Amino acid sequence: MVDIRELARLSGVSPATVSRALNDRAEVSPETRRRILEMAERLGYSPNQPARTLVRRRSDMIGLIWDTGYTNQDRRHPFLLDLFVGIKQTLAESGYHLMVLSTADAASPEDVGLYLRAAQQHSLAGVIMMGVEATHPAITAMVDSGTPCVAIDLPLYRNRTTYVTSDNPAGAATAVRHLHSLGHTAIATITGPLSLMPATERLAGYHAEMARLGLTPDPRHIVAGDFFLTSGYEAARQLISLPNPPTAIFAAGDEMAIGALHALADAGLRAPQDIAVVGFDDIEAAALVRPTLTTVAQDRVALGAGAVEALVDALDGEVASAHAPLHVATRLVVRGSCGAKVLAG
Repeated sequence: MVDIRELARLSGVSPATVSRALNDRAEVSPETRRRILEMAERLGYSPNQPARTLVRRRSDMIGLIWDTGYTNQDRRHPFLLDLFVGIKQTLAESGYHLMVLSTADAASPEDVGLYLRAAQQHSLAGVIMMGVEATHPAITAMVDSGTPCVAIDLPLYRNRTTYVTSDNPAGAATAVRHLHSLGHTAIATITGPLSLMPATERLAGYHAEMARLGLTPDPRHIVAGDFFLTSGYEAARQLISLPNPPTAIFAAGDEMAIGALHALADAGLRAPQDIAVVGFDDIEAAALVRPTLTTVAQDRVALGAGAVEALVDALDGEVASAHAPLHVATRLVVRGSCGAKVLAG
C-alpha cells in the first residue's frame, strides 16, 4: 500500500505538502493540489483516518441529535424519517460519515452534558439537530460549547450555529390562496403545536394571506392540533359540528389533513364536494389516500443538503461567525382533495 512519503516522492513535493493538500489547506496552490489529488487517486492512496483525526483535531464524523425515544412520539413523524435519509445521502456525498448520538433523557442536571461529551469523545466535526427542543438543557450545552451546529426547524442562531427550514409562511399562504381561487372564503386551519417554529410560521402565513385577501377568519375556525393523525380527526369533527362550518380546511401537516379526511368520511361528508382539504409536507401517504391529498410539498433533499452545506461551511470557515439561516422554497402539489382540476402527467 502506498504511504504518504511515496505519494510525496512521486508527486515531487514534501510529505507536509501532501498532507496540506489532502486537508485542503490554503498554503497549497490549486495546481499543486490538483496534481497531488490526481496522483493519490491513480495510486489508490487512502489517508489514515485516525492519524488525520489527531492532526486536524476532528474526525470526518458528523453527529445527529434526533430524539426518537418511545416517549417522544412527535419525534418519529414520517417527514423526519424522510429528512434523515436526505441528510445521510448528502453527508456521504460530502465525504462525511454519520453518527446518531444517544437519545437518553438529558433533562436532569447530571445529564446536561450528555451530547457534548459524546461529541468530544468521538472528535465529531459538527452536529446536526432535528426533532429536539431548543430549550433542552443538553442542546443548550452543545450550542454554548462552540461546536459547529446546524438545526432543522429549530431557530438556533449563534456563532458557528445556524438553522435550515422551509419557507413555511409562504407555503401556508399558497395553500390559502389556492383555496380562495376555488371560491372558498370560509377557510379553517388546523395548526401544529405552537411551541414549534414550523407551526407558528404556518399559522402566521395563514393569517397574512387571509388578511391580504380581505378575509377575516372565524376564531372558531382555528383549531389546535399536534401534527398527528388523531388530532386532525378530532379537529375536523369540531369544525364540522359548528353552526357555520368552514367550506375548506388547511391543515398545517399532512397527517392532520389525512385525519380530517377520515373525520369527514365518518360524518358522511365528501372531500372536496362538501369540504375541501389541503395539507402540508407531501409525505408518501398523501398520494395514497382517497381522495388524494392536495398539499404543500417541502423539499426534503434541499433541506438535508442545506443543513449539511451550512455545517461544512461552518467547519471550513476561518472565523467562528454566525451563518444566515436558510429558507427552502415550497411548492403546491394539486391532487383530488381540494376540488381543483388535476392536470395529467
